[in-house]
Amino acid sequence: MVRSLENLAPVILFVYNRPEHTKQTVEYLSKNRLAESSNLYIFSDGPKNEKDKQKVSEVREFIKSIKGFQEIIIIEREKNFGLADSIISGVTKIINQYEKVIVLEDDIVTSPFFLTFMNEALEFYQKDDSIFTISGYNYPVHIPKDYPFQVYLSPRSSSWGWGTWKDRWEKVDWKPNKELLLNNKKSLNSLLDKAGKDLAPMLLKSIEGKINSWAVRAAFTQAKRNSYTIFPIKSLAKNVGTDASGTNFIRKTRKYDVELEVEKMKFEFTPNLNPNYEIVSQIIRLVRPGILSFIKYRLFSIY
Repeated sequence: MVRSLENLAPVILFVYNRPEHTKQTVEYLSKNRLAESSNLYIFSDGPKNEKDKQKVSEVREFIKSIKGFQEIIIIEREKNFGLADSIISGVTKIINQYEKVIVLEDDIVTSPFFLTFMNEALEFYQKDDSIFTISGYNYPVHIPKDYPFQVYLSPRSSSWGWGTWKDRWEKVDWKPNKELLLNNKKSLNSLLDKAGKDLAPMLLKSIEGKINSWAVRAAFTQAKRNSYTIFPIKSLAKNVGTDASGTNFIRKTRKYDVELEVEKMKFEFTPNLNPNYEIVSQIIRLVRPGILSFIKYRLFSIY
């Protein structure tokens, strides 16, 4: 149970040019039990071209009409930061003020109990340095019938409704050295493969600017620190942007679809958890890259 409504983590929402997705995200978020007691910071990125101006304007018109939160603070970017820089700079600004944050992008819908879970988990695991982030999303995995806990550990993180603390965030290496990584590919693969064989090629693509991902750089730091993410066994967040409308999904997919948990829950958190091999193995299989991408990376270092 959250001990004080005065100490709730602020919610940060990043929006761009998807008014319908943004409306869904806000509609679901506003139905959360702690919404009226939470501060909501909205970062609206500037248009990258003339084509995007109208949609960005529509989003900005909508976010100015939002109600249902303790305080709503809107930050409109004059220029286009891009997804990665927008999130890195926005989270840094707010986490320096509050010490902890809950973060959503404009395509994440949430359970009415999402904010409750996130705040309680952030409070419970704050002093456990082995926990790097909290996820409200749960991958579509089968939880073993004899698994006794309501949360599990994974070396894999998720950016689909997450939270963290200042002392973890400030440790992220946002500019890992490409040459060093390429010269130590065996070590890089060994480090990251335990969280998914897609991470090493994604990291190098991110460094080269081929994908606009902040999350893979955070995942790299989490792996280096041998840290984990806490996941709920029932998903409290869902990505509705896998319809090819966003930055990182250029093709439609239902691979990561989940059902939101909407039944009232009393969350129980367990200290000193160990990773469950069966659950983690399912996640690694789910996120594995296509065979061509994997072969190119492993054999030719072209990323």
